Amino acid sequence: MIRKATQDDLPRIFALIQELADFEKLSHEFEGNLKDLEKHIFGERPYLYALVAEQDKQVVGYALYFFNYSTFLTKPGIYLEDLYVMPNFRKRGLGKALLLHLGKIAEEIGAGRIDWSVLDWNEPAIQFYKSLGAKIYPEWRVCRVAGEDLKNFKAKGKL
Repeated sequence: MIRKATQDDLPRIFALIQELADFEKLSHEFEGNLKDLEKHIFGERPYLYALVAEQDKQVVGYALYFFNYSTFLTKPGIYLEDLYVMPNFRKRGLGKALLLHLGKIAEEIGAGRIDWSVLDWNEPAIQFYKSLGAKIYPEWRVCRVAGEDLKNFKAKGKL
């Protein structure tokens, strides 16, 4: 079952985010905390939205997304930040169900597209996304300013 996350789901979602960081070999970059996640999903000004996949009354997967905008389409869009299903619950249609639910949300808001990133070594995910009709754009590169670089970003712009 796919549903909108509640505050009660947050500890489980947070634990699954940590699992995702391990899976992506990015645990060394994990600095998040549950309090900020709660504020950013359920606070006065939400920055993030969450769906969960349940099986046997247990949250076993999630999708975190936010809204963006395409100036080329002049339409809102959705950026899928995370899609994760626990390994022993994969191949049961839960990842597909999460993505299709996100597709329904996109349709409801009149979105022009849904975007997300995938690691180049994650061939099972790439093939899964392609099977659903997603196009992988190898000519696009992710740009990021984070951590100390973000702290110093303003200083780099001074003339």
